[in-house]
Amino acid sequence: MLSSLFGRKSVPLADCLPGRKEAIVISDVHLITGQPLKPPFAEHLEAVIFAMGCFWGAERRFWEQEGVISTAVGYAGGATPNPTYEETCTGLTGHTEVVLVVFDPSLTNFNALMTVFWESHDPTQGMRQGNDMGSQYRSAIYCSEAQLSEAETSASNVQRKLTDLGFGPITTEIKLAPEFFYAEDYHQQYLVKNPSGYCGLRGTGVSCL
Repeated sequence: MLSSLFGRKSVPLADCLPGRKEAIVISDVHLITGQPLKPPFAEHLEAVIFAMGCFWGAERRFWEQEGVISTAVGYAGGATPNPTYEETCTGLTGHTEVVLVVFDPSLTNFNALMTVFWESHDPTQGMRQGNDMGSQYRSAIYCSEAQLSEAETSASNVQRKLTDLGFGPITTEIKLAPEFFYAEDYHQQYLVKNPSGYCGLRGTGVSCL
């Protein structure tokens, strides 16, 4: 979707690390909402996966939103099954750091969450986000088939606004959601456990309103 990614290139999927069959073990209670971190979720809920740089600050941005029931950080978009954080940081898994956002469509909607996404980071930076360099920090929207057209239309609208502000082409990867692999337990709601922890989120000043 949109322009090709640039910066440090992602490793070919055939050359990714082998990973493992066993999923990473995490707790199943969100520290803010008290809701489950893992499926099955209630049938009326919807989900989307966002990548916008380091996942610690990104997760906090979404759990703060009205109508968001649960969030979890993890890895997606690559080929290595059940990768570790250390493996993902090598750039040899093909994954990017992501946030799974589970929301109640009666209280919020996909478009409102995309507004948070576009306004909270710079989607034109390719394989990086600010000082965080590498394919694991690329921007992405991994969504359902029902959400895909809305995501693509939103990106086109935001591109016009970013161009007016002097930014280059959007490099956000927009595609149907691949498998989501949970990150280690200490990463989940990291900024609750570490209130002074690192948050690299920086927007462009674009407004989606």
